[in-house]
This record gives sequence, structure tokens and C-alpha cells, in this order.
Amino acid sequence: MKITLHATPDITPRPLIAEVILETGALLNIDRADVKPKGGEVVIDVPPHECERVVAAFEKRGATITALEQPVIKDDDECVNCGACISVCPTGVISFREDWSVQMDLDKCVQCGACVTMCPHGALTVLKS
Repeated sequence: MKITLHATPDITPRPLIAEVILETGALLNIDRADVKPKGGEVVIDVPPHECERVVAAFEKRGATITALEQPVIKDDDECVNCGACISVCPTGVISFREDWSVQMDLDKCVQCGACVTMCPHGALTVLKS
């Protein structure tokens, strides 16, 4: 499961992710991070069976966490299956089916927005937490 850690200026200088890994023993993977001294966000892949404990550990340290349940929405009425989004996706979320229609594996999505920017028909939308 993917979660988004919203970093605020007061928690940015602390090693929160390392602390949570040490406390919970959960193996976490950072999928995307955009954090500056003023704050930002980190998308973290958490084993589903560890999610509740990991979220509690982050929240105990003052972090705000949201689940990244469906980060990209494809409007099938607008999509012309051109595939422009496929080449820019850094995690392989988007691919062609055998019939050349576009399919998405949202479990891989890190909410970077590259596909949204590339889509010439505005068929993709990123849901921000």
C-alpha cells in the first residue's frame, strides 16, 4: 500500500522514516520524494500488513499521513489510446493491452503527474491527497 507523508517545516529536519523503520521493523520503500526545508511530501510503499503500525508510528511523531488509494483517474471518454502517457511514466503504470487500448496498474503509481502533463486530450487527472 502506498501512503503520502506530508512533511512540515517542524518535522523536515528529523529522520522520521529511519525512526519508523527502526521502531516497526517494516521494510519501507520511498517511491517519490519532494521535500525542502519548508516542507513537502514523500510517497512511501508500505507492506499492507504493516500499514496500520507504520501510519501510527508516523502520526505519533507529528506527521500527517494519507493513503494513496487511486492517484490517477483516466477518463475513458477523453482517452484516444494514443500512448503518449506510456513513454513518460517512470514506474510503468501505463501500458497497452493486446488490443492497443491503454491500461493502468495503479499499484505502481507514485503520483508524479508526468502522464497528466503529457496527455494531449486531458484524459488523465492526478488526485492529490
